Amino acid sequence: MALQDILDRITQQREKLGISEGALSLQAGLSRDGIRNWRRRLEKGEDAAGATISALAGVARALSVSETWLIHGIGDGPDTPTIAIAGAVGAGARVPVFDAYEKGDGPQVECPPGLSPHNIVAVEIEGDSMEPVYSAGDLLFYTRWSDGSVPSEAVGKRCVCECEEGLGWVKVVRQGREPGLFDLHSFNDQTPVMYGVRLKWAAPIKLHWPAELARRV
Repeated sequence: MALQDILDRITQQREKLGISEGALSLQAGLSRDGIRNWRRRLEKGEDAAGATISALAGVARALSVSETWLIHGIGDGPDTPTIAIAGAVGAGARVPVFDAYEKGDGPQVECPPGLSPHNIVAVEIEGDSMEPVYSAGDLLFYTRWSDGSVPSEAVGKRCVCECEEGLGWVKVVRQGREPGLFDLHSFNDQTPVMYGVRLKWAAPIKLHWPAELARRV
């Protein structure tokens, strides 16, 4: 395999997705300087230690391209990656349609620049109770913990969360008075605080994408 050609394809797709070389290396399971070190060794006329098939497979996954395209320049190339819209969430209104689709199914939206599509899902805002912070039709992107927990980093943050009743909410999550309970704060003064809520899970919002910018596919 010609490493220079591989590095050129990595750069092409990395710049298209708007992610740095260091971030890509970490997403691929390498050290932060993994890809940079390959390039440096190549420039010095040395073997690119670490550029194994398994390492390149991780890079291909992180770039949303096939291994065949990355290594040989043929096969499934850098098509625009998409992210599944899992359902809808509300702030003050009760929205019972959260997680309406199985994982990966349902409507898709083009992955926004700078956001990796891996382990990311989106939900759509329903209703106007979050104005002017979020508007109806806006999309929120987040990574959901597979163990169904509420991680410490979610406390104090704007989160997408699900209560025991199976309703989806967008709230600021704060620790409740008792272990395992949380207080859910709204973004305006019109909706009262929800005290002592037991959550199935909560995930900090990674990106807010206004409805007019979202490109559904």
